[in-house]
Amino acid sequence: MKVRILPSAIEDLARGRQFYECLSQGLGTYFLDSMVSDMDTLTYNGGIHHQVFGYHRMLAKRFPYAVYYKISDCTVNVFRILDCRQDPNKIGKILEE
Repeated sequence: MKVRILPSAIEDLARGRQFYECLSQGLGTYFLDSMVSDMDTLTYNGGIHHQVFGYHRMLAKRFPYAVYYKISDCTVNVFRILDCRQDPNKIGKILEE
């Protein structure tokens, strides 16, 4: 399968990178590299993750983030990459947009 990262998810990655870079120099780059590595696994295991709010949700391995995606026509479409430390109701509202 192909993995397509939508603009909303790219914006989420940029925000996460900026947040972690402010905490420690180089941590933002590590965050970005880790998230891209996690999303690369969707090429062969996309669709196996539990569904939440109508999206498959893959939890990141190294950071408290979740990747929300849907599958159509052999393509994994990554819609959002959100911080799991938020109120679940807020996450649901973000995903409804």
